[in-house]
Formats: sequence, structure tokens, C-alpha cells
Amino acid sequence: MDQHRLAPSLDRRTFIGAAGAAAAAACVAPGRALAASHSAAKPPVCAFIKFLQSLSYEEMARRIADIGFDGVESTVRRGGHVLPERVKDDLPRQLEALKEHGLDITIMTTDVLGVDQPYTEDVLRTGASLGLTKYRMGFHRYDKKRGVREQLDELRPRFKELAALNKELGMTAVYQNHCGADFVGAPLWDLRYLLEGIPKEQIGSAFDIRHATVEGGLSWPLDYDATKPHIGAVFVKDFVWDGEKPEHVPLGEGRVDKRFVAMHQDSGIDCPISLHVEYLKQGDADENTEALRRDFATLRQWLGWA
Repeated sequence: MDQHRLAPSLDRRTFIGAAGAAAAAACVAPGRALAASHSAAKPPVCAFIKFLQSLSYEEMARRIADIGFDGVESTVRRGGHVLPERVKDDLPRQLEALKEHGLDITIMTTDVLGVDQPYTEDVLRTGASLGLTKYRMGFHRYDKKRGVREQLDELRPRFKELAALNKELGMTAVYQNHCGADFVGAPLWDLRYLLEGIPKEQIGSAFDIRHATVEGGLSWPLDYDATKPHIGAVFVKDFVWDGEKPEHVPLGEGRVDKRFVAMHQDSGIDCPISLHVEYLKQGDADENTEALRRDFATLRQWLGWA
């Protein structure tokens, strides 16, 4: 079976004295108390560095730190900032450059789909040896000539095998929901079925609000609620409809409902948030850095941090 097709550190923004903030919150109105509780436990926010891959590790790290992120979602995959065949040499170099700027690799984005792939163990064991704990999986795709349920049933053993390796290594995989007619996980119920019985400390969901809104429209809150027990990361980006095609746009300029952020904060789920800027083009590092800065400012406003 083709493995890509089925058939085919401290929070840099955590307020010092969280206990004092919580005590003060008890003396204010309920709404203000809720806001205070959010600010007292800010989740780490990382930058997906896909569009800064033309930079050296050191320069990428300097720019991300200057914007104010806590870390990065690194690309450790084909065509990534770290190539799988060079992971043993280059991932330590990238991590060292990040740590020099007070950053970490919050999430590794990988091509990992199962234990049977050539570089799965190299990537995961190297990451684990460096103290990394979370990675994003690649995408499984449906064979449209076959039934959905039978293909999901075929995937379940692969997920369980990967979960066992993650348990051994002390790592957590997250699977991103991606819109599209052939993506496993485009309907969020796919993931609910695949992840049932697997501890989210081994494999969880990377809930992508943009893709959930494309596929779910007004029902995205139901998809979020159904996925909540499994969520291990949240991805934030935006889009508009161009005819029948969703097009990426800067955060706050599209269809994604900013109320999602408050809903997620209220959930109590402890997980990183990764900011994606997919409307950019490869190559123009200066323009892409400023786009990350602008979208991060918008995200901070949505989070109530600005």
C-alpha cells in the first residue's frame, strides 16, 4: 500500500506572579476574572517557518524572536528547513540557533505516516534525543474508488503502531485536519474515529480552524467540540471564498471567526498555538517576516494580549 495514498522553556509571555493575578481576579467581576485567568496561563505561540526557509537557521531564529514568538513549527520533511536524510546533523544545528535566541522547536512538521517509512525512526529518535516532544504527521489521502469506512479501518492499525513508538520515545504526534475531497481528516469525524482509544499524549489532533471552517461552514463549533478530547495543538490562519475555491488571506481579513480563540481559551485545553501564513510566497524573506509580524499582532488581539 502506498504510504501517502490508501491504495496508492518558560513561556516568554507568562506573567510573573500568576498566583497574585489569580487572587486579584477573584475580587473583580466574573467577566474580568475570566480574562485574568486567561492572561495568567498563556499558551505558547509558535510560527510555522515554511516561508522563511530561505534563511539560515541563525537568521530565521533572530527574526522569529524579534517578532515575539515562543518557538517555531519547524519543517523537518521533504523540501523543509531540515531534510529527513540530514536530520541527525541539521536538526541539532537548527535547535541550537533557536535556543541562542530564547526559542524552542514547539512542533516538528514531518512526513511521518507510519513506522514503516524510511526516515520515521531517524526523525523521531533524533527529535526525542534533543528533548522535542511534539510533531505533526503527514497527510493520508483517500482512494476515491473505495469506501471511506474500509480505508479508515485499514488506517487504525497504523495509527496504533505509531502511537506505540511515540509512547516509547515520549513524543506526541498531532494530525492536522486539511480541507479537500481526498484528505483523511477533512471531515473531523474521521479523526474522532481514528483516534478513539489512543491517548492524546501519543497521537492527538492539530485542530486547524481555517480548514475546519472551509469544510464545516457554520458548524465548525460542532467539529471543534467533537475533536476537543484529542486536541494537542491549534493552527490559526484565514481564508476567503473565490468562487468555489478557498483562498488564503491575512488573519482577520477572511471568514475565520475570531470567537474561536475565546472558545478555545475557555476550553482549558493546554496546547500550543501555531500561526500559519499560507497566503505568502516562497523566497521573499523580508516581506514574509513582516507578514508574520502583522498576523501575530492580530492573533494577540484575538487572544486579548494586545
